[in-house]
Amino acid sequence: MFGECHAHFAMDGVNYKQAMARHKDAPDEAHIRACFEAYRAHDITFVRDGGDKYGVSRLAKRIAPEYGIDYRTPIFAIHRRGCYGSIVGRAFDDLRGYAELVDEAIRQGADFIKIMTTGLMDFNEFGRITHIDLDPAEVREMVHIAHEKGCAVMSHTNGARAVLAAIEAGVDSVEHGNYIDEECIAALAESRTCFVPTAAVAHNLMGRGLYDEAVLARIWEASRQAIARAAEAGCLLALGSDAGAVCVPHGQGACDEYACFEAAIPDAAARDAILSRGETFIRTTFSRMT
Repeated sequence: MFGECHAHFAMDGVNYKQAMARHKDAPDEAHIRACFEAYRAHDITFVRDGGDKYGVSRLAKRIAPEYGIDYRTPIFAIHRRGCYGSIVGRAFDDLRGYAELVDEAIRQGADFIKIMTTGLMDFNEFGRITHIDLDPAEVREMVHIAHEKGCAVMSHTNGARAVLAAIEAGVDSVEHGNYIDEECIAALAESRTCFVPTAAVAHNLMGRGLYDEAVLARIWEASRQAIARAAEAGCLLALGSDAGAVCVPHGQGACDEYACFEAAIPDAAARDAILSRGETFIRTTFSRMT
């Protein structure tokens, strides 16, 4: 089984608010251990977390060796104040503040840095991304600062314009990347940026009655086509489901994401070769020497 390259141990796949309330006073160790048990039950031995604001992933990193799981974390994500990201991280007001947060993440044991450059998809309106994009010049400087400190950069980014800016800034992975276009795919193919599409999110929401079904179907089909086109273009792709998001359970989420790749890349040998290459890149790149 491939690893899970995008998870959130702080979340439970059911209800975000209730999950976060569980950790508000202190990380819930029982929940963390249940997550590790779920990955072990699915023979998943590599997990890359997306961070949180309550120290859940920091504790998970300490516990992970007990389960034989190679667990990587940014500790917390970093976002510009007033923009999307408070649910998983800490805010900065200027680049000096950003650099200070990078240093703090490193002091707490971060394996890499995660930045938030856009909001989320609106599951009721196809093509709409919540919150404005960060300025491309600022994104470039954020990536430069992290790289100068020896950290790879995981970038939460949606929308073609913002994805292109993230790739051009030199991020090491683009997470989600919804609504990418042919220009983005060409840029990805020419770069060393890995695309982690988290297609299972929209796919697993279908049929639940939570959002507009027609919109979810369009989002899922756009994701399937993006994976297929990126694979054909020779882009780096890795398996990450956003496990912990609503309807994306820990452990099972990676299997669900793999099913999305099956729908996009029917040739099993080609599919597994692509995912193996991408995961090797993630494992090699998203690690700090300690």
